[in-house]
Amino acid sequence: MDFKGVLNYLVELGTSFGIKLLAALVILFVGAKLIKAVKKFIKNSPKLNKLDASLRSFLGNFSGIALYTLLFITVAMILGIPTTSFLTALASLGVAIGLALQGALSNFAGGVMILLFKPFKVGDYIEAAGEAGTVAEISVVYTVILTLDNKRITVPNGTLTNTVIKNYSAEELRRVDLSFNASYKNDVDEVKEVISVVVKAHSKVLKDPEPFIRLTKHSESGLEYTVRAWCKNEDYWTVYMDILENVKKAFDYKGIEIPYPQLDVHIQK
Repeated sequence: MDFKGVLNYLVELGTSFGIKLLAALVILFVGAKLIKAVKKFIKNSPKLNKLDASLRSFLGNFSGIALYTLLFITVAMILGIPTTSFLTALASLGVAIGLALQGALSNFAGGVMILLFKPFKVGDYIEAAGEAGTVAEISVVYTVILTLDNKRITVPNGTLTNTVIKNYSAEELRRVDLSFNASYKNDVDEVKEVISVVVKAHSKVLKDPEPFIRLTKHSESGLEYTVRAWCKNEDYWTVYMDILENVKKAFDYKGIEIPYPQLDVHIQK
């Protein structure tokens, strides 16, 4: 065996691999720096300020994963690892992870849908998946809701995208729906007038659309009057509570009777 020839071959092989390794390390270092710069740009760029904060965070993370994957494939190619074998192994790994994390991937897909189509945003009051509260946080996997009694509820995004969502904060205006009962003995026009005065006197009730006040039902114990008044979304509960209280006070002042359920019993000997 020609020892000198083998040595030359090893030196040549080592030199070639060393150059490839050095090039791979340089590409890895420069690529990592560029990826960090891209993620920082997405996070802080004034051009992307119009996007939702959660969507910007998602774009930064997703672009980072995609670019790092591309970087590692490039480094593997420079080192001489067969691309086909590498991609096959990567695809098999992806399938295995996908099967193991079906629920997580469903939530991830749901998060992408929420961030793209925006059925709600942080600060909105929503009702969904049997829960109601103010949206405190939206991530790509789950959404955090704070209830009125300050409970923190974490709802998977996959669940949210497969259920009905009621967003009470989406529109600027909201309608307050109330009903009041009065005795059959009281004059219908008088009852409507008393309710109308209370509703229209409230400073937060809008003149347009005009409030609706009508007799809507003949019940067993009395007459039912329906009130529909519009206000700004943030004034909803103030208007709701105020009208309830003020109508009761006006009924008492005017002598309008609020009926109770009654049952007549006839005894025959």
